[in-house]
Amino acid sequence: MAKLTKVIPAILTEDREALARMVRQAETFCDYVQLDIMDGRFVPSRSVVCADMAALQPKIRWEAHLMVDDPAGYATEFREAGASRLVFHYEASPAPEAVISRVKGLGLEVGLALNPETPVAAVSPLLAQVDSVLLLTVNPGFYGSPFIPEVLDKVAELRRARSGIEIAVDGGIKEGNIARVSGTGVDAICVGSAVFLQPDPGESYRRLLALAQAD
Repeated sequence: MAKLTKVIPAILTEDREALARMVRQAETFCDYVQLDIMDGRFVPSRSVVCADMAALQPKIRWEAHLMVDDPAGYATEFREAGASRLVFHYEASPAPEAVISRVKGLGLEVGLALNPETPVAAVSPLLAQVDSVLLLTVNPGFYGSPFIPEVLDKVAELRRARSGIEIAVDGGIKEGNIARVSGTGVDAICVGSAVFLQPDPGESYRRLLALAQAD
C-alpha cells in the first residue's frame, strides 16, 4: 500500500493573538504543524518569535521553519520550547554542515529548505545528513505568494539523489493544485493560507487532505 501524503498546516503570523488562535484551531483537527519564523533579514517580513510559541505549550507536535540568518543560533531555544524538528535554509548559512551538527547535537530532527532557484545538485552532499528536504514553491516570506510549478521537477531529482529521504513542499498550495503536488510523490505538503485564512480551517484542512490522498 502506497504511503499517504501528509498535509501539514503552516502557521505564519507576526501577531501573538493570531498565533494562539491558529494553534488552538490546529489542535482540533491535526497532530502536527509547522511554525514559520522570519527575522526581517533573510526574508523581508518578521514573524512571532520562539517565546510566543513556547508560552502556548501546544498540545500537538510542531516543527519550526527558520527563514532567518544564523539558524544555528536559534537551535537551543527551539528545543527548549518543544520543537521536534528545525528546518533551515541552505541559502542562510555558509556552513550548513555546522548547522546540521548543531541541531542534531541537541537531539532534534533537522530539515533542509531550498529556495526555488537553488538546484538539487547544490545540496546533494548534505542529503545523507538530514531527515528531510523542504522545497519552497514560492519565494519565501509571505502568505499568498504565487506558486512556482517548475520546482516540482526537483522531487524526482531528490529521489534519484537519495531515494529514502522525506520530501516536503511548501508555498502557494491550494485545493486547485494540491493533487498535482501530491502526484509527484512527495511525503508532505505544507499549507498555510488555504487552511488558516479560510472561514472553517478544520474543514479546509480535511478537504485538502482528501485531495492529497485521493487515488
